[in-house]
Amino acid sequence: MSLAYLMNMYPMTSTTFVRQEIHAHEAAGLTGLTRFAIRPWPETLVAPEDVAEKEITDYLLSAGAPALLGGFLVECLANPAGSVRALATTARLIRAARGKVVRNLAYLLEAVRFKQRAKAAGHSHVHVHFSTNSAAVALLARRLGGPSYSFTVHGPDELVDPAANALALKAEHAKAVIAITDYCRNFIIDHCGDRVADKVHIVRCGIDPAEFAPRAEPVENATLVCVGRLCAAKQQVLLPDLAAKLAPDFPDLKIVLIGDGEDRPAIEARIRELGVGAHVELAGWGARDEVRAALEGARAMLLPSLAEGLPVVIMEALALGCPVISTRIAGIPELLDAECGWVIPPGDPAALEQATRACLSESSERLARMGRTGRTRVLDRHDQARNAEGLRQIILNGAARS
Repeated sequence: MSLAYLMNMYPMTSTTFVRQEIHAHEAAGLTGLTRFAIRPWPETLVAPEDVAEKEITDYLLSAGAPALLGGFLVECLANPAGSVRALATTARLIRAARGKVVRNLAYLLEAVRFKQRAKAAGHSHVHVHFSTNSAAVALLARRLGGPSYSFTVHGPDELVDPAANALALKAEHAKAVIAITDYCRNFIIDHCGDRVADKVHIVRCGIDPAEFAPRAEPVENATLVCVGRLCAAKQQVLLPDLAAKLAPDFPDLKIVLIGDGEDRPAIEARIRELGVGAHVELAGWGARDEVRAALEGARAMLLPSLAEGLPVVIMEALALGCPVISTRIAGIPELLDAECGWVIPPGDPAALEQATRACLSESSERLARMGRTGRTRVLDRHDQARNAEGLRQIILNGAARS
């Protein structure tokens, strides 16, 4: 099996788990793995590893519109049967999306480009992360006669309207569908039906345990770290208000936000309005070592999200022995509970304050025990090399059944 990967945008600071999964395959001896992406991420990459990945990624849209249209015409002439199948499937995608004709025709052109590039590289299978546009491209490429495909479903956005996303159609033609949590697997089967149940597998996102040594000393400070894109789904806009409520009782409180995004102006405005600049810091995106160092030195990680799959940063924090405060949504409770942190209802500022107050009041010994419990869970369930091996076996077994 010659494996390729296809993403919408790659690499991205917020999806380092894809890079780490690819590297785990290569560390296990898989050679010739090509990274394909529809387009590059438009923001600045921070990690040197991501900068290096960008240099070796084949971007489908880099060919330009004339080349994409020319490739489509060549494909129609050389592969009329496959082109008819792909056009018919494109029509189904358009119906599922309730329109969006131009977007889905663009997917068809990208699929032709991908099929031709994958064939030239000798790839027989492609794995896709997220079930959205890149999975549509893989589906159409397969209908053209291109490589078989599998895809990983993360959520939360791709699960909001699975019918419009044509999730069942994509699952129907896939060799395997990967869910990162039990919650995600159950959702897929509930939507797609039992007919796909035997091809839906759980492969959890992972980390390299060697990169996350447990911290040696108990943490005595009042520093909380929040890592993630600054956006409405992650609810960092609540944190200035949280700081204002807690600072009178915890004068050394420091909430550090690592990340950037569209909610930054609103967060900055609220910090100024409440006068909590001494307690809330917007640090911007950080390289991997900077994020790790921040979590190592924090009392706990804080992530009050409204929508998630299961954030890798929670795994990273727990692997370092850092307890976590987060919300009871999707797959988070499958890893996080009262033994290693605090799990609260989403969108509940009072519960957020109560949990954070409990964390700041907890003894360092108890926090250390919580950290050890979290680390044990992560090493047991989220070892990147072991999980990547599981993914390879699922793909191989799916190819063998074809």
